[in-house]
Amino acid sequence: MQKSSKYYWWFQIGGWLLLTLLQILINVLFGQQMNAHFFEQLSVTVFAGILTTHMFRMYIHRAQWLMMPVEKAIPKFLIGILITCMLYSLIRIGMIQWMGLSSGKRTFKTRLLLINLENGFYIISWTVIYYFYHYIDKSRKQELDTLKLEALVKELELKTIKSHINPHFIFNALNSIRALIDENPVRARTAITELSNILRSSMQTEKQETVLFEKELNIVKDYLALEYIRFEDRLRVQYDIADDTLSQPIPPMMLQTLVENAIKHGISKQLSGGTVTIISGLKEHYHELVIRNTGRLNGSGNEDGFGLMSTRNRLQLLFGDQANFDIREVNGNTVEATLHIPLT
Repeated sequence: MQKSSKYYWWFQIGGWLLLTLLQILINVLFGQQMNAHFFEQLSVTVFAGILTTHMFRMYIHRAQWLMMPVEKAIPKFLIGILITCMLYSLIRIGMIQWMGLSSGKRTFKTRLLLINLENGFYIISWTVIYYFYHYIDKSRKQELDTLKLEALVKELELKTIKSHINPHFIFNALNSIRALIDENPVRARTAITELSNILRSSMQTEKQETVLFEKELNIVKDYLALEYIRFEDRLRVQYDIADDTLSQPIPPMMLQTLVENAIKHGISKQLSGGTVTIISGLKEHYHELVIRNTGRLNGSGNEDGFGLMSTRNRLQLLFGDQANFDIREVNGNTVEATLHIPLT
């Protein structure tokens, strides 16, 4: 921000000084007289220009015009230019009158009209340059953010697939299924289907920025069903899902990443096991998603691990400041991860 502000002032002051040099050059070319009176009025022109355009810039940022689509921003800028021209003229005329620099040959209305016609071009030029500079800069940043998002999604996909195809994960899942083959063949077949669904979902996330929450939830249910075979009564699962959230989009594998984190760093470390609770609801203008698990944030590093760090990064790239993620310890033996995703 400071670097951008520094560049702004360099261009702001430099641009108006360039206008000053052009005025002097025009006077030289046409042989017009340049005395102290001329330079004093020119100084007033530059001061009034810098003051009014800077005020216009402050309003542009406060009203967030630069974030609007072009078709919505242009009418606002046209009105803003008109008001800025009038303000510029009033300030310039007022200063000239106050400093006693007026020639006294023109009435206030005539002088106001002439200054508007003469300097409206400069205000328009300033606005066009300023807007399109930020428009191009914003487009470039959006393109970079898109590339970063694509790279991050690919990285997450590869790491997620790697964790699923991890020999320990496969070994545990297949061991559980093998134990069920004689004891409960029907459950064994179901477990194979659940494992297949998880791996297929991992493979299909390459080009998807978001998926329906219902689809993501079904994959997580398959994952938890497999984990239940391993943990048995040590793993308890609770759901509190509002129906109107099922059609909301969320980043793929994000819920599963948080649930895996809850089991790996929470349930598996408890001798008596614990409970994983998944809550989904609408809160104001957000889809609120909460994952609670028995356990503690004990400073082991899991709160800053890849899964949680990638969750923060993906939310920032996809939704900017409109989404947020928080993980904290509550009630001494419960970890709560909360997502707020803007509604579509």
